[in-house]
This record gives sequence, structure tokens and C-alpha cells, in this order.
Amino acid sequence: MHEVSPRRRMLVLAICCMSLLIVSLDNTVLNVALPQMRRELHAPVSGMQWTIDAYTLVMASLLMLAGSTADRIGRRKVFLAGLVLFMAGSLLCSLAPDIGWLITFRAVQAVGAAMLNPVAMSIIANTFTDPAERARAIGVWGGVAGISMAAGPLVGGVLVDTVGWRSIFWLNLPIGLVALALTVRYVPESRAPRPRRPDPVGQLLIMALLGSITYGIIEAPSAGLDSALVVGCAAVAVISFAGILVYEPRRTDPLIDPRFFRSAPFSGATVIAISAFAGLSGMLFLTTLYLQDVRGLDALHAGLWMLPLALVTCLIAPLSGRLVASRGPRLPLVVAGLGMGGSGLLFAAFAAERSNALMLAAFLLFGLGFGMVNSPITNTAVSGMPRSQAGVAAAVAATSRQTGGTLGVAVIGSVLAAGLARGHEFTEAAGPAWWIITVSGALVLVLGLLTTGAWARATAERTARELEPAPESGPGAAVAPGR
Repeated sequence: MHEVSPRRRMLVLAICCMSLLIVSLDNTVLNVALPQMRRELHAPVSGMQWTIDAYTLVMASLLMLAGSTADRIGRRKVFLAGLVLFMAGSLLCSLAPDIGWLITFRAVQAVGAAMLNPVAMSIIANTFTDPAERARAIGVWGGVAGISMAAGPLVGGVLVDTVGWRSIFWLNLPIGLVALALTVRYVPESRAPRPRRPDPVGQLLIMALLGSITYGIIEAPSAGLDSALVVGCAAVAVISFAGILVYEPRRTDPLIDPRFFRSAPFSGATVIAISAFAGLSGMLFLTTLYLQDVRGLDALHAGLWMLPLALVTCLIAPLSGRLVASRGPRLPLVVAGLGMGGSGLLFAAFAAERSNALMLAAFLLFGLGFGMVNSPITNTAVSGMPRSQAGVAAAVAATSRQTGGTLGVAVIGSVLAAGLARGHEFTEAAGPAWWIITVSGALVLVLGLLTTGAWARATAERTARELEPAPESGPGAAVAPGR
């Protein structure tokens, strides 16, 4: 790819950040709209779970496929296709006549979203070739994610209260159209010198694994744990997982190389990402329903309650990045685990929702913890990896985030639904769910300590030596920034 001017590089960064804004904003805006959507579409709790999980599940399943496809056929092409598909899905969501169609159209949105985020990161990495410039560009990228989290509840609250829940999907259209026009004009095409070969079997196995787990968890409260549906989902999950373990090591370019997991930092980062994002999605799901359905707040005031969490996350995230750069990932992960676990404990053991002061403290604590966790996840995932594998490792970390979000809503929503079905009032029904969020935070803390020490670094170094390509495969190292 030819060197581009500084002005054009900034334009490319702005375009990529627009795509991140609409993808990230879509979920944070959606949370405050859930109660109104539930009432208007006469949907059960499981319907609300699927409204979120159809998006995160499809996105998690396709992130790595989208990244490798973009490396092969052209990142600009895939990015443009993702924008068009995401806007089409958004328009269809706004027109959905019932909960079933809304869930279907959310899946269409997610296919587009999966083509945007990893590909946008590839475009940034290949446009900003200087390491210092690239680091600053990725910092701006991370800041946009924080802004979307802070703005989402407020923007969603205003739109839901003034226009209705369908308007939250219209928000994506003007931003997407501007990004589309600018991409056609300013974003150069790029490909990987040695793209990874397609792995359709691995892709299907991963989709079957994530889909069966999520479907089984969401449907368990109504169908029963011993029902044919849930048992069948468990069987599909076990068979898919076994298939990944047997099939993927035999491929030259596996979708996920099982050898990655011999690195304690990589394995730890994967589980930390799942735990942290499960905690976040569960927290947002519970508090949104509580504030509107139990306290009777409108969407805007519910969004205002979530603002402290989002603002602290936004302010702490840059500090976390600096701490990782200067002192390593251990301290941010310890603070993250303490903050998220402490927040869950305030709800689980002290019924924080019954006291405004305690609830505010819990939101601030969670914002502190979640703000600390993002930077060390990616850093720890790629710690010690050879450059040729760093992009793949980062893509696995991104997939783990989305998987965590999917499982968080599935598990927390199912626990809540089961409690409500037994006749418990909301606060009592949510009690076990808050303990799950507390355990998620504790897991971040424990794994943060275990996977950042000398022993863990040694496992990463051994894994890197095993994964290092032979000299004739050297051009493959150029793939590293590509995902």
C-alpha cells in the first residue's frame, strides 16, 4: 500500500471511528429501550435476552472470519459491505412488526458489525505504519468506545422518551451514510501479503458451540433443564467443542490454533474477557429493567443513573493503558477485579438497589473496574506472541469479549426469569444474578494475579517459540497488524 499523507491518515482514522461509534452505540442505546420494547411487542424476558444476544452471538461467531476474509479479498471492500449491511439491518430493525422479526434483523445487523470492527482495526494498523502513530491512533479508537458507552444511555433515553424505541435504529443511518461516502473517497485498499486460508469447518464448529450454549441457557427456564431441547443443546455444544479440539490442530491455518492456550497469559486473557464482559452485560441488563420496571423511571432518567458508570469507565480507560505500558497488566487487572466484584457484592449482599447512595457507589465501583480491564486484556492476550500471530491473538480476545457479553445476558436473564417464574419479586429474583456478577469480578482478580507473573510469562515464551514460523514463512509476519 502506498504511503498516505498525514491529513488522509486522520480522515481514515475518523472514518474507522465512525464505524466503531455506530456498532458500540447500538448496544448501549438499546439497553435503555428494552422495557418499552418489551411492553410494545408483548415480549417475555427471553425475548429481551435474544434481542441483545442475537447481535453479540452472531458478531462473536463471525469476527475472525470477517478479519481473514478482509485480508484475502481486500479490507476496503469488506468494510464497505459491512457498512451497507449494518445500515440495512438497522432500518429493518426499526420496522420490525414483532419480537421474532426484531431478533432476526438484529442478526443481520450483527453480520455487518462483524465486518466493521476487526476490519477497521486492520485498516488503522496498515495506514499508521509508524509504531508511535499507530499507538496514538489505537488510543483514539479506544476513546471512541468509551464515548459511545457514556453517550448511549443518554441518547437512548432522549430518543425513547420523545420518539419511541424504533428511533434508536435510525441513529445509525446518517452516521453510516457519511462513513460510506468518505470510505469510497479516502480509504485505500489493502490486503495481507499471505492471507490465512479459509476454514469453513472450524467456523461452523464455533458457531454451533456458541449458538447451542446460548440457546440452551436462555430457553432452560421455560423448557426445563431435563428437556430434550436443553439436553440436545448440551450435546451439540460438547460435540462441537470436541470437533474443534480434534480438527483444528490438523490444519495449517486453523481458525483458532489450540496451541495458543498453552500460554497462560493468553488463556487468562480469554477467560478474563469473557468474565468482564459477562459482568458488564449482566449489570446493564438487570439495572435497566429494575430502574424502569420496578422504580418506574422513564428511559431518560434510567439512562442518567447509568451515566456515572459510563463516565468513570471513559476516564479510567486511558489511565489503564498508561499503567499497562509502564507497570504491566497485573495492577490494572487487580483493580478491575476488585472494582467489578465489589460492585456486584454491594447488590448481592447489601441490596444496593434499595439505597440511592449504595447504588451510586456500586455504579462508580463497576465503572472503575471495567475501565481498567480493557487495555490489559489485549496486552495480555498477545504477550509473548510472535508478530505473525499477534493479530490472530487480538482477534480471539475481541471474540472473547463478544462471547462474554452473549453469555452474560443469557445466564443473568435466565436466572432472573427463573426467579420471577417462581413468584419472587424483582429484587429477590435478581439476588442470585448479582452473586454471579460478583464471581465474575473475583475471577478477573484471581486470573489477573495468576497469569501475569514469572511462571505465566515463561509459558508465553515457550508458546511463542512453538508458534514462530519457519524462515521461509517469514512474509506471514506481515499479517500481524492486519486484524
